[in-house]
Amino acid sequence: MPYKIIGISGSPVKNGNADKFLGSITDSASEKGLDAETINLSTIEIKNCVHCNFCLAKQKQGRYCSLKDDAQLVFEKLERADIIVLASPVYFMRTSGMMATLMDRLRVFIFGNIAGGNLRNKIGITAGVSWLRHGGMETTHLSHLYAFYTLDMIPATVHSCISPMGASAVSSRHGEARFDPSIRIGIKQDRAGIESARARLSRALELTALINGGRP
Repeated sequence: MPYKIIGISGSPVKNGNADKFLGSITDSASEKGLDAETINLSTIEIKNCVHCNFCLAKQKQGRYCSLKDDAQLVFEKLERADIIVLASPVYFMRTSGMMATLMDRLRVFIFGNIAGGNLRNKIGITAGVSWLRHGGMETTHLSHLYAFYTLDMIPATVHSCISPMGASAVSSRHGEARFDPSIRIGIKQDRAGIESARARLSRALELTALINGGRP
């Protein structure tokens, strides 16, 4: 059975830079034989966590949270994944609001009486797209990394490409923040950014093989 990778886009822009950057990871994963799937948070409903503590003791199969929205579908997909990618545009030096809302809801996997610990030892990739080369990229990665750490996941880190924290791309030419109306998907011109995504996937596959006893 092939490894499964789930990519989650926290961008409100359909087929924008963040979606395309995430696609570069999931497409490469598919080419390598992985079962790849993408979830776009802009197309589903994820409500804010209300910290009601339902998930501590009242979880049932098919219902990890008291809130009624699309989160349960996401929870179950994440449980089946070997590799999870959180991809977001940089908003105000951090991850997007939609992504932050989802991460808050992942509390069901920390304390849950049924789902608690179910993301432990899964491999996490953080991916970010910024307008500026240094405009909040690493603080966006930190948002995702803190979620991975809290969930006892294992981040895929690579020292030698742009940022050791995560896959990093810019949507303006060279990350100089100069607007060019002829360029809609600027990450396609960011060769170093695309390479950082490929390197992160390779590292994630290496870690997944180690977790699974070295099976190919």
